[in-house]
Amino acid sequence: MISIVVYGLDPYVVGHYSHDHTANLAQLFETTEENISFVASAEYVFHKGVEQTSWQTLVKVEAPEKYEVLEDKIAKYLLKTFSEFSIHVRVTFDYFHSHHEHEFVNKEYPRYIKDDNLVNVEESDEDDELYEGNIFEGMEKKLEEAYREPHDHCHCHEDHCDCEDDECDCDDDECCCHTKH
Repeated sequence: MISIVVYGLDPYVVGHYSHDHTANLAQLFETTEENISFVASAEYVFHKGVEQTSWQTLVKVEAPEKYEVLEDKIAKYLLKTFSEFSIHVRVTFDYFHSHHEHEFVNKEYPRYIKDDNLVNVEESDEDDELYEGNIFEGMEKKLEEAYREPHDHCHCHEDHCDCEDDECDCDDDECCCHTKH
């Protein structure tokens, strides 16, 4: 398996790149398309604290060592094609011995999801309508009325309070002096 890991490029761009270039890369690697996968995580490239997405793209090719003899033409292709999406491109290669590669392929499922084996889920014909009115309509008036009502238990000396005292000496936890309104 050959993995092409891309840093500093939007994952959707890498997805489109994978769609458009896997066949050509398979020819350059002298292998089948099934042996090539792309990795595009939501990781960013930074330089001195400044994010570099689509300015600096780093491409790392992880492949069995038998592909090392093809490196120059693959690097040239990757540099040329990724430069269509990024200002600067850097390509590195990491090779491994094939005996260090292990995988499990579930025979009950296709190896890859493709257009011809996608499960299409039918969407409902009913439009979910969003309420665009004022959900608080009438609440402002109720809130004002509630604020104007006398509060017998209140000793905060605010306008809504009929209390004559200058300071509150009560022990009532419900008193406005003890709670913020």
